[in-house]
Amino acid sequence: MKVIQSPSFARRVKKFHKDRKKSLDYHIKKILENLKIGEEKKGDLQGVFVYKFKLKTQQYLLAYRIKKNTLELIMIGTLENYYRDLKQYLQNI
Repeated sequence: MKVIQSPSFARRVKKFHKDRKKSLDYHIKKILENLKIGEEKKGDLQGVFVYKFKLKTQQYLLAYRIKKNTLELIMIGTLENYYRDLKQYLQNI
């Protein structure tokens, strides 16, 4: 399966430390093993899955969607204003 990153996702991950990037890679592999591991959203975010996990002590949310044998990593961040920012990003695509 092909994995692509949105520009927003790539910008945020670029700021992570090496140990956090390794942990993030582990969680992305878990998503690839079971594509329905995240919670599917409804309404405006239909078709988007959000996977919650912890890096050290901070909880992160990773939004992704599946399109024709491709996993698109849309956004990663903490809970604060996450869904608002996700909706704005998807509307502006």
